[in-house]
Amino acid sequence: MSAKRRFWLLGLSLIIGACASKPPAPPYPAFTQADAIPDSFLAWLPETRSKIFTSDARTRRTSMLLQLPSDWTFTTGGAPDKTLEIYVLEGDLKIGEFELEPGGYVYLPSGSMGINMSSVSGASLLYFLNDVDASAVIQTPLITNSNLLAWETASDGMEDFGIATKELRSDPGSGARTWLLKIEPGAIQDWQQATAREEGFLISGHYQHAECVDGVPSPGEYTQGGYFLRPSGAINGGPDASAFETSIWFLRVPRQSTIVNNAYCGIELAE
Repeated sequence: MSAKRRFWLLGLSLIIGACASKPPAPPYPAFTQADAIPDSFLAWLPETRSKIFTSDARTRRTSMLLQLPSDWTFTTGGAPDKTLEIYVLEGDLKIGEFELEPGGYVYLPSGSMGINMSSVSGASLLYFLNDVDASAVIQTPLITNSNLLAWETASDGMEDFGIATKELRSDPGSGARTWLLKIEPGAIQDWQQATAREEGFLISGHYQHAECVDGVPSPGEYTQGGYFLRPSGAINGGPDASAFETSIWFLRVPRQSTIVNNAYCGIELAE
């Protein structure tokens, strides 16, 4: 065999080996960055731009990053058979008579859509249309400023050191929950599973996480604007999970969720 052919076969084997050793990609949205998503324009929120993370055309359930221009006035949008959550990332937002700054949070139950919404200087918002849960107890609008809430030591199966939360919404009926999670460099996490679907957006920081795919760790990094939607039972975290700097997540679950710790990346819980 010629030296040239041997060199070609060696190069091919190295390429194949490198491909074979690459961790498998998660079969659900993970390590997504908002900047990589093209803009969309919504007829039901005129003059706005959005980056849609997930959307169901049949039910209109939607998770997105919404940009309001300056001197914008319309309504909260949404649909009468949906609930709506909004979190202000940047700029100013007025809903009804309430003026919100970055850190402002709004929950509107079904039947309370169409409230006047405006922005003077423009705003960047997290915007979520949710399916209605008949077991939900919170049936009135909830508006709060997360900057006024104190950070509390986290539980949920995670190590106390370097991890804290701010509760934005916790429904005692459905178990649905929305909260902020702060992770400091050096915080330790086990491999873990949640019994409900988890959704997250990195408000600030630089963070590495890992998803367990077919028993193999698949690590990836998030910077500001990072997003994931993890199904129930998916194993994640582990020794690769770490904050390169203080990182703050906006997190949601649609129903009561229990965290189960695992010693290793292994078999997933059934749905």
